[in-house]
Amino acid sequence: MTPDDLVAACAATLRPLEIATNATWWESNVDARDETQRRRAEAEIALSDALADPDAFAAVRAARAEPDLDPLVARQLDLLEQGFTPNQVDADLRREIVELETDIESRFARHRGVVDGAEVDDNDILEVLRSSQDAEHRAAAWNASKTVGAEVATDLRSLVRLRNRAAESLGYRDHFALSLATNEFDEARLFATLAEIDEITAAPFRTLKAELDEQLAIRFGTTVDALRPWHYEDPFFQETPKAIGVDLDDYLGGADLEALTARTFDSMGLDVSAVLERSDLAPRPGKVQHAFCIDVDRAGDVRVLCNNVATARWAETMLHEFGHAVYFDGVERDLPWLLRTMHLCVTEGVAMRCGRLVNDPGWLGRIAGVPAAALADLAPRLRAAARSQLLIFARWVLVMTHFERGLYADPDGNHDDRWWGLVERFQLVRRPDDRHAPDWAAKIHIAAAPVYYHNYLFGELVASQLSATFGNLVDDPEAGRALGSRLFAPGATLRWDRLVEQATGSPLSPAAFARELAN
Repeated sequence: MTPDDLVAACAATLRPLEIATNATWWESNVDARDETQRRRAEAEIALSDALADPDAFAAVRAARAEPDLDPLVARQLDLLEQGFTPNQVDADLRREIVELETDIESRFARHRGVVDGAEVDDNDILEVLRSSQDAEHRAAAWNASKTVGAEVATDLRSLVRLRNRAAESLGYRDHFALSLATNEFDEARLFATLAEIDEITAAPFRTLKAELDEQLAIRFGTTVDALRPWHYEDPFFQETPKAIGVDLDDYLGGADLEALTARTFDSMGLDVSAVLERSDLAPRPGKVQHAFCIDVDRAGDVRVLCNNVATARWAETMLHEFGHAVYFDGVERDLPWLLRTMHLCVTEGVAMRCGRLVNDPGWLGRIAGVPAAALADLAPRLRAAARSQLLIFARWVLVMTHFERGLYADPDGNHDDRWWGLVERFQLVRRPDDRHAPDWAAKIHIAAAPVYYHNYLFGELVASQLSATFGNLVDDPEAGRALGSRLFAPGATLRWDRLVEQATGSPLSPAAFARELAN
């Protein structure tokens, strides 16, 4: 069998299995029940079984070693090797991992915290943390946001051990190392970049955090030393609080978020109407409370899940997720099926670039209809808010990435305490007094998207480099077309770092990100 024939045969086998997996994954997130969980697990196991085929894996490796391969064939073989490698483990172990993953994720989707005897969803908790002056009420809401961690932590540690067993059987140090290696990330480069971001952000973040804490201490009638996690507006302190940002709910509260999203991308020459029709955007019981975009079939079935309420936060989330959507939808359909995708940090970069528009005066004026007089007053505060968000989110990613590396290095370690050590080190948020709880396990990504968070930080770097290259995007169809042709259309024909360099003219670096912080 020639390499071309091998690639075609592998794609023919994997394509229907991946589509079934994606479709059942979607179903289990919009309607978390035992039946949808079972169907999802069965589909994932069927795909994993195909990727576990040792003969196909050996053939892919042998073909990849042949000389003078067509570049597109070679690239497809690279992606196949990356997909096959993590699945070359015992079938019972693979099944156990999939079943435990789906069980934990289903429990996340169904879980609701309790405040004052009533069940609350994430939107309810965020509203308390955003608006309440009552410290005890805020603490109760914050604690409710963490109860899912206590529910899943024991099983999550078991899942980490299982993932490590699989990775070790393949000759990798642990699952963290395996995940990076099979997603074209060099671990040394990753942590060198994290160290550089730490150095770039440490001093300005410390200044920002001191200003914020002084304002919060005044607001709550307490001292800076008495501030605790529930005094911030996000349960993980990963978003800019209104004390140092801009309360855009005065302008976006009550807005038609779907219409805003459609107008935004229309102004770039990018049509999202079909994706909007396929998406699930309203909150309800039994539905996962987060947000994501999925390309079900690599052929146009792109969908977004959100839990919208008419706030600036969900406006930003819609722009972010539909940034993913236009990327998925913009991949050249004439490419071979295996190449009709993209690297995670690049799609995160596009999504983050689009999400940043919420703090952009041009977007607020031309798309959201904020009056010019109000924009003149808002403009300097919007710049400060955008800078604050970059700082706050970068520090949060440092927590997550360092935490996950340590979690996989020692699954049985004292991660309840280590989590708060990292939060205090990178975010300067004091842990609750005498707190002994698996608060880390309340972050769904650790279960559902393991070793993923570094993609968000590299996505921020990509977003800044895209801004420097393509400009504002709003009301600029030419820039939208250039983004589509240079970044979206090539799909996975190139490694992520080479694609970014080709699209922007420079290798990815923190330089543009640092310039945005300095402005």
